[in-house]
Amino acid sequence: MRADRSERSHGLPQGEPERLTSEFLSLLTEAERADLMRRGRRRQWERDETVCTEGERTDWVLVLLSGWAKVSSATARGSEVLLAVRGPGALLGELAAIDHQPRSATVTALERLTALVVPVAEFTAHLEANGRVSFLLMRLLTERLRDADRKRIEFGAHSTTGRVATRLVELAERFGQRTATGLRVAVPLSQDELAGWTGASREAVSKALGVLRAYGWISTGRRQIVVHDLEALRSLTS
Repeated sequence: MRADRSERSHGLPQGEPERLTSEFLSLLTEAERADLMRRGRRRQWERDETVCTEGERTDWVLVLLSGWAKVSSATARGSEVLLAVRGPGALLGELAAIDHQPRSATVTALERLTALVVPVAEFTAHLEANGRVSFLLMRLLTERLRDADRKRIEFGAHSTTGRVATRLVELAERFGQRTATGLRVAVPLSQDELAGWTGASREAVSKALGVLRAYGWISTGRRQIVVHDLEALRSLTS
């Protein structure tokens, strides 16, 4: 990646990748991927369609092939808490496959999804036939546990603006698409969904976004965010 002036203005140090984590499917070898693909079937979901519901019992895991999904949980008062955003290559439903307990969260399509649906028995057989994948799954679960711990710390350590900035940094680093003006977040999140992800009200998130826009660090549109100064956003997350 060329270290030109526009790269520096977007807050990306020379040589830093735009996506800092790899999704499950991209970590597999060609043979491992082929083995997994033959064990499942493709299925599509439309935008806002529910893929699985918290508390239900299903017997499959999901690998996203295209599109974006949100993982959420409902509070006792009925509000939605957004736990994660998953994109192409992500593995979903692995916890229920491992412990055979009900789904721990609801997965909803943020746009049209294409995914590989793999029955639990076939997924287990895939792990048994490919020992390295079992190790990758362990690493994936560890990474998600660490991420959950970091987010719990953020709620007590940062203001709403700081938490919003933290989520924008994550979105830009993982899903940012480089444009002439910055990193366009490819995930079509609404302000309500961003509020559910930061543990704040929609009004507080709207105010925080207004502050960041006023600084010139981001610009926003309908379900669209462009990060102009990633380094400045990072300064609010430390």
